[in-house]
Amino acid sequence: MNFNEHSGLEGLHAFLSPSKYHWINYDEEKLADAYEKYQAIQRGTVLHDFARRCISLRQRLPKSKKTLNMYVNDAIGYGLTPEQPLYFSENCFGTADAIGFKRDFLRIHDLKTGTTKASFHQLEVYASIFCLEYGINPNDIGIELRIYQMDEVMCYEPPRDDILRINDKIVAFDKQIEIIKGAE
Repeated sequence: MNFNEHSGLEGLHAFLSPSKYHWINYDEEKLADAYEKYQAIQRGTVLHDFARRCISLRQRLPKSKKTLNMYVNDAIGYGLTPEQPLYFSENCFGTADAIGFKRDFLRIHDLKTGTTKASFHQLEVYASIFCLEYGINPNDIGIELRIYQMDEVMCYEPPRDDILRINDKIVAFDKQIEIIKGAE
């Protein structure tokens, strides 16, 4: 059999995908709701890329209480780097939306485009990975984490013991995963 060529689909995923087959049990209302959430995720991806470009180009947005504008303008004002990968190991890495480290002060800002209430745990893990990657003791620096969501800015200074506890867990779990990999 000569199969049809679909090279333009490489790396893409359909909404009605066989690997996410739960849609076969949806009614029209559930389908509409799921598709609306899917579009919101796509919109969030585009907004993150737009924000990255603005920050990289140091292009401020009009001063406003809108989430995106505050996020971009603050990141530029603090001289943050957008979409910065942080790496501890192949088992533990991620990309911070915007991050900066100057004069022993770590800033991590996160843009949330959805309506689900965000948690600072994700940013604490970024802070921990940063400290592990660069060999920095969290007790020796200041840390401010910010979440930009629904036209609000939430700021949080995590207890250093929390970051140290996450550091210990990352190191221990990374070792455990390597042991599991070795047993395979």
